[in-house]
Amino acid sequence: MFIDEAVITIQGGKGGNGKVAFFPKKGGPCGGFGGAGGNIYFSASHNQINLNRFFKVREYAAGNASPGETFLRSGKNGGDLILQVPENTTIVDLDTNIEEVISSDNSPLLICRGGKGGGGNEMFKTPTLQTPRKFQIGYAGEKKRIKLILKLIADVGLIGLPNAGKSSLLNALTKAQAKVAAYPFTTLEPNLGELDGKIIADIPGLIEGASTGKGLGTKFLKHVEKVRLLLHCISSESTDLKSDYQTVCEEMEKYNPELLKKRQIILLTKTDLIPASEAKKKIKILEKIGLEVVPLSIHDNKSLENLKKTIKSNL
Repeated sequence: MFIDEAVITIQGGKGGNGKVAFFPKKGGPCGGFGGAGGNIYFSASHNQINLNRFFKVREYAAGNASPGETFLRSGKNGGDLILQVPENTTIVDLDTNIEEVISSDNSPLLICRGGKGGGGNEMFKTPTLQTPRKFQIGYAGEKKRIKLILKLIADVGLIGLPNAGKSSLLNALTKAQAKVAAYPFTTLEPNLGELDGKIIADIPGLIEGASTGKGLGTKFLKHVEKVRLLLHCISSESTDLKSDYQTVCEEMEKYNPELLKKRQIILLTKTDLIPASEAKKKIKILEKIGLEVVPLSIHDNKSLENLKKTIKSNL
C-alpha cells in the first residue's frame, strides 16, 4: 500500500520540575532548574518513499526532561525526536493551517518545541526569604495535530482516463510490475518505475469530476504537480478522442491551472487493436490539438523504443 497522506499527533517533551535543595553548611537554597523537554524535528530522507509508517503509528512524543539537581545544577534535557519523511513532504499544522515543505535544504525542521524547565528554590530567594521551599513545575511541551502530504517527485507522469493503458505501459517501459485489469480504477495508488535513471509515475485514471474528489481524483491529482513531462495516454479504442483528452485536461485545470503549462505529449495507445489505416486517421485527429502525437503498442518493440527516445529528448 502506498500511503501519501497521514494525520498524526506530536507532543514536545515536558520540562523538568525545579529542585528544592540547600547548601549543606551555608544553608542557602541551591535547587537548580529542571531540564528542557525534547523538541520534535522532521527530516527529509531519500530512503523514505511513502508515509506508511505514519499510518500505523499516529502519536509521537519527544523525551521528558529530568528535574533540577542540587548545587544549582540543571536537570538533564529530554531527548529530541527526529521523524524522517520523504523529500518534499508538506507538513500542515491543522490548528493554524501553516504549511512547511521539507527538503534537504531546510532539513531538519523544528516543528514542535519541548517545554521549558521549572526554576528551583534558588530563584525564589529574596532579602526577606532566605530559605524558600518553593519550586516551579516544568512546562508542558507543544502538542500539535499534523497532516503530512506527499507529492510524488517523478520526471514523467502517465495520465489519462481509466483503461487508457497506463499501467501496462509502465510495466513495458520499466520493471514496475503494476497490476493490470480491464475495468475502471484498476490503479488505486500511484505506481513508480525507473527508465534510464528517470522516474515514471503511473497516475491513477482521472474521470470527469476528479478535481472535486469524484473517483478519488483529488487524491491523485496532486501527484501531477511535480512531474516534468506528462504523457497523456488515449486509447485507440476510444470513440471520441478529443473528448477523452479534454476531460482530463479540464480536471487538471480545475485542480490547478498551472498543470496545463507542463510539457505534454499525447500517446495513442493500444494501436495493435485497430487497423493501421484507422490508427493513421486517429493520429491526424489528435494532431489537431497541437501537441506531438506518438502511436504506441506495448506489443511492438519498435514503438516502445521510439517512445523511450521521445522521453529522453524531452527531459
